[in-house]
Parts: sequence; structure tokens; C-alpha cells
Amino acid sequence: MKGKLIILTLALCFALPGGSYAQRCLPGMRGIQVTGGMVDGIYSSKPDNEAGYYFGAAMATYAKNGNKWVFGAEFMQRYYPYREIRIPVSQFTAEGGFYLKILSDASKTFFLNLGGSALVGYETVNWGEKSLYDGSTLRDKDSFIGGGAITLEIETYLSDRVVLLLTGRERVLWGNSTGHFHTQFGIGLKFIIN
Repeated sequence: MKGKLIILTLALCFALPGGSYAQRCLPGMRGIQVTGGMVDGIYSSKPDNEAGYYFGAAMATYAKNGNKWVFGAEFMQRYYPYREIRIPVSQFTAEGGFYLKILSDASKTFFLNLGGSALVGYETVNWGEKSLYDGSTLRDKDSFIGGGAITLEIETYLSDRVVLLLTGRERVLWGNSTGHFHTQFGIGLKFIIN
């Protein structure tokens, strides 16, 4: 009898292959994520390059069906060439938004999310310095800004607690004097904390 039970157990092990996966994206689960990337093109330190970079940190809380709420902060810096120098424009923003799960695989390893966020913050031009090296004066002013962002995000689990993020987003902000639209693309990591 024991021999038949062992043979049956082995047969079931080989007949039902596949892995076991931890429960993922359950309502109430939280993760801390850090992201970084490029703004409006590929960043370079050349004086004629207008592109910039960004980095941010956020807390993601999962809701039903793999959807999530995201609250965080971000720093973005973009450059505007002027003769032999580049003038930096920096934005400090806070974000709150909802991300809808569009697609996932059966093992819950890969997710495609579409998110909408509200953004508020502050923009500074040349770190508040109005005078340039050649005596010119900047007319753009530091200001409070507000608007939103649409984000397309790919999540893939590297382990049960570490998630790789690939993001693309379009920011639309008003109240600034240096342009309303900024395209971002980047990479990040999320660490599941509970």
C-alpha cells in the first residue's frame, strides 16, 4: 500500500508541473518604489542638449483587482541652452494617483498598468538667480505649479518582494513659464513591505 501511495504521489508531481507563486497584488499590500530616468529626450552634459533627468520615491497601495493608489514626490530637472551654458529649470512635485491594471499574466509576474495622477509643486528657473554671466537677465520667474500626469507602467516581479518598473509618462503642468508638457521615461524598483 505504501509503495502505491509513493508512486501515485510521484506521478502527480510530474503530471502537474509548474511553480507555486506567492500571493501578489492583494488589497492592502504596500510597496515603496524609487524611479529615475530621462526627460524630453536622452540626457547629455553637452551645452546644446535640452533634455534632463528625474528621480522620485512613492508609496504604492494595492486595491481590488491589482489596481493601486500611488502617493509620492519627484524632482525633475530640464535644461535650456543659452550660448555656451545651459540654464536649469527644476521642478519639485508631489503626486497622488490611481493606476488601473490593464493586463497581467496567469502567474502574476508581469503587469501593465495605466495611471492618472494629480501633481502640485514648485518650479525654479536657474535656482532663482536672475542674472547670467554675460549681464543678461532672466524674465522667467519661480512659481507654484499644478496639473497632472498620465503614466504607462510595466511591472515585473524579480522575486516575491522586489519588482522591476519600466515607466513612460506625460506630465502637463500649468503656472510655469517654461513649457507645459514634459515626456518622461525611466526605470525603477519597488520593494513590497507587507
